[in-house]
Amino acid sequence: MFKKSWEKLIVALDIASEKKIKEVVQALYPKVKKFKVGLIAYTFLGPKIIKWINNQGGEVFLDLKFFDIPNTMSEAAKLAMDMGVWAFTVHLRSGKDSLRFLKEQLVSEAENRGQHPPLIIGVTELTSKKVSLSKVMTLAKVAYESKLDGVVCSVWEARKIKKSFGLLTITPGIRKRKEDDQTRIATVKDALKEDVDYFVVGRPIIKEKDYLKAVKKLLEERRER
Repeated sequence: MFKKSWEKLIVALDIASEKKIKEVVQALYPKVKKFKVGLIAYTFLGPKIIKWINNQGGEVFLDLKFFDIPNTMSEAAKLAMDMGVWAFTVHLRSGKDSLRFLKEQLVSEAENRGQHPPLIIGVTELTSKKVSLSKVMTLAKVAYESKLDGVVCSVWEARKIKKSFGLLTITPGIRKRKEDDQTRIATVKDALKEDVDYFVVGRPIIKEKDYLKAVKKLLEERRER
């Protein structure tokens, strides 16, 4: 189970420093294989940081939450595929028409290139918001009906979504303990108990001096409690 914890971990590189991002990746790979590049890192460094992570052997979860007209979203998705990302996020509030068009265009482009498309992950509700399960499930249904690969949700919604729609679940809001400024948070122990596919951790790791030690401590906490 401890090995499984490492395989489910995605480390969020929410850092506006190329040097520090490289330090984190080099300290954690190959124990950690997946890294999230979101608004902070991508705005600061652009595609070159994705290329660098790929060259190190890591896989990139591009979390830019695409939300626009169908053509713009589909073209952005093709660019994400160009960059070789493992997965990328879209906002489910953009609706089924836009999301279905994006999926169809991406699959068609991938077939023309003879390659596999990246996973498309729909964002339900941010973990900083307090929302009802019904709202999250309504958005998860949009992902299912749009034939997306998975969703971003809190740990507490993951089991229900997997049971209802069979979607892959990626869960942010992971903290060492449940005292935090966010609302729908959980511990690693909670995430494993709820059988999430992946959990995203940023601050509890990247704010420490020893990144590998921080990951080990975070993952081992579930065995101590």
